Amino acid sequence: MSTADIKKTAEAKMAKSVESFKSELQKIRTGRAHPGILDQVSVDYYGSMVPISQVANVSLLDARTISVQPWEKGFAAKIEKAIRESDLGLNPSSQGDLIRVPMPPLSEERRRDLTKVVKNAGEDAKVAVRNVRRDANEQAKKLLKDKAISEDDERRSADEVQKLTDRVIVEIDKLVAAKEQEILAV
Repeated sequence: MSTADIKKTAEAKMAKSVESFKSELQKIRTGRAHPGILDQVSVDYYGSMVPISQVANVSLLDARTISVQPWEKGFAAKIEKAIRESDLGLNPSSQGDLIRVPMPPLSEERRRDLTKVVKNAGEDAKVAVRNVRRDANEQAKKLLKDKAISEDDERRSADEVQKLTDRVIVEIDKLVAAKEQEILAV
């Protein structure tokens, strides 16, 4: 493996982190219900934390209400609790085995809460990018230790990976700012 391979791998992983962050942002809807909003909520399923979509059917009842239909009887209470305890600010209500999750109207407070969710997701994406940078730098140091590259090559590789990291973090910041603007403008 060469420093060019390390940089190419780091670039690909950082691009995946940005794409993952973009899909995360799409799930944060401002006024309308979207089943993808519940994708990040996990529920305890016999000792394992699994996404709600793996233990229930998640669909839309109308433009402002999500329905969650558990596949196992008696599992509705656990799902309802998981939704309520998530950082989404949703208040589900049970009707037998059907859980209705109404989308709250966007008050000023709810908009501020959504911007906090966006900022947290942005920070998580930045952490993922920084982890990729750390891994790339460790690979370069290992090559240096194995005498496959010189110290100058290792330093150059670290500088290139840092420039790449800075560029990706600026892109994430721009995405966060645009989503915050979208939330506050509605």
